[in-house]
Amino acid sequence: MKQHHRIFFIQFAVAFSLGALVARLPDIQLKFSLTKAELGLLLAVLSTGVLCGLTFSIGLIERLGVRSTAFITVFGAASFFALIPWMPSALAAVPLFFAGGVLTGAFEVNANLETDRREALLGYRIMSRAHGMWSVGFFLTALIAAWMRQVGVPLELHSALVLFAVVISGSIVFWGIVPAPPRHRAQSGGASAFAFPRFGLLPLCLIGGAPLLAEGASVDWSTIYMRDVFAAEPFAAGLGVTLFSLAIAIGRLSMDPLVDRFSPRQVARALLTVTVAGLVTVATAPHPYFALIGFCLTGIGCSSVYPLAISAAAQRTDRAASVNVASLGQTTFLVFFAGPPVLGFIAEHLGIRMSYGIVIPLVVAALLVTTALPSDRGTAS
Repeated sequence: MKQHHRIFFIQFAVAFSLGALVARLPDIQLKFSLTKAELGLLLAVLSTGVLCGLTFSIGLIERLGVRSTAFITVFGAASFFALIPWMPSALAAVPLFFAGGVLTGAFEVNANLETDRREALLGYRIMSRAHGMWSVGFFLTALIAAWMRQVGVPLELHSALVLFAVVISGSIVFWGIVPAPPRHRAQSGGASAFAFPRFGLLPLCLIGGAPLLAEGASVDWSTIYMRDVFAAEPFAAGLGVTLFSLAIAIGRLSMDPLVDRFSPRQVARALLTVTVAGLVTVATAPHPYFALIGFCLTGIGCSSVYPLAISAAAQRTDRAASVNVASLGQTTFLVFFAGPPVLGFIAEHLGIRMSYGIVIPLVVAALLVTTALPSDRGTAS
C-alpha cells in the first residue's frame, strides 16, 4: 500500500464514522424529541469542538507525528460518534458531540498537512483525491444508512458496527504510515498553539468556506429536506445525501488532472458556477427528482474547491505550512459545521427550501475572489 493511499484512508475512515451519524440525524431527532432548531444546537456543539481542534491541535500534531495523531483522532472521533445514539437524552450526548468535534478538527490539520507534503514529494496533485476519499466514505456510509433505515436496523446497532469496521481497518492501515518531509520552501520554526488567519489568507477562507457551507447543508439537512418537502420514504429520503456524496466523490477523484491541465483558478470558477446552479435547483425543485439532480450538481460543484484552497494555503511562505493549513481549516470548517445549525434555525422559521437559497450569495462572493488562487498549472515544492 502506497504511503499517500494510507493518508487517503484517514479521510475515508473519519467520513465513514461521521457520515453514519449524519445520515441518521432524522432518527436522532426523533429519539431525542428535538425540533430542527434544537437539532441545530447539537450540531453547533459539534462545530465548536471542530473549531477548538483546528485551533489548538497544531503543536500536539507536530510532536506526535502523523501516525500517532491518526490513531488518536480517527479512533477517538469514531468512538464518540458511535456512543451518541446510546445516550438517554440530547443533554447527555452534548459532551460526545463536542469531543468528537475536537478530534475531527485535529484530524483535518493532520491529514491535510501530510497530504500536502506527499503532494510535494510525488510531484503531482493528490489533494483533491485525498478529499475524494472523504466523499467516498460519506457516500458508502450514507448508502448503508439509507438501507438500514429502510429495513429498520436499530440506530445503536448501526453505530456499533461502524465503529468496529473503522477500528479494524484503521489498525491495519495506520501502522504502516511513514511521515513525509516538510516542503523545502515552507517556513519552519516552532508551531504556534493558535492558528488565526492573516488578512492575505481571508480570500482563500471565503473560497474554501462557501462550497463547504453548501456541502454541510446538503450532508446534514438533505435527508430531512426530502422527508419534509416531499414526504419521501426512508430510503428515498436518504438518496439526497447518497447522490450528493457520490457526485462530490467522483468530482474530487477526477479533478486533479484537470487542475494540472488548466489551473486552480479556472477550475474553481467553473465548479463554483455549477454549485450555484445546483443550489438554485434544490431550492426551487417542484419534484423530488429535480431535488436529487440539484444535489448531484451541488456535489460536483463543491468537489474540489476546498482542496484547491488548502493547497494554496499550504504553499504560502508567510508562515509555517501547518499554521496556514490550520488557519484556513478552522475558518472554513467553522462554516461547514456551524453553518448547518444556522440553516436549521432558518429552516425552522422560513422553511427548509430557504436554507439552501440563502447559501447562494456566499458562493457568488467566492466566485468574485478566485483571483487569490494560482493561475499556473504546476505544483509548488
